[in-house]
Amino acid sequence: MVNVGDKLITQRTAVARGRVTMATHTVQSIMEQVSGQETKLKKGAVLGVAQIAGIMAAKRTSNLIPLCHPLPIDSVEIELCPDPKSKSVQITSTVTTSARTGVEMEALTAVSVAALTLYDMCKSLDKTMRIEGVHLLSKVGGVSGDYHAIN
Repeated sequence: MVNVGDKLITQRTAVARGRVTMATHTVQSIMEQVSGQETKLKKGAVLGVAQIAGIMAAKRTSNLIPLCHPLPIDSVEIELCPDPKSKSVQITSTVTTSARTGVEMEALTAVSVAALTLYDMCKSLDKTMRIEGVHLLSKVGGVSGDYHAIN
């Protein structure tokens, strides 16, 4: 592991995004479930479970990725937005900490696991789903300075 012992503890934030593309009927089923209608989605509340999975993943990132420092997570926000026009669910995570190193890996892991959970919960309806475009949108804090992706 990289030695971060000499670094100052500072406030750090990272935002990551990705999406799961799917068939029209799948995104429609997710939207129907959100509005309380009966759907063919039998595993439960797709977006709620994916949100919790993303939060749990951010908190356990150092257990999943070798050489990643365990961090005291101050907050994790996971937003899942179904979009029938793009036939996808966009996933955005925002992770904050007060630590000696950043939370980019935690934000990326949160998006990835939320996407995998969404896939798992919808796979009985749709084998064509794809997890796409997982990337860092921004990071604030730390010696290397701020980063904001150009999208």
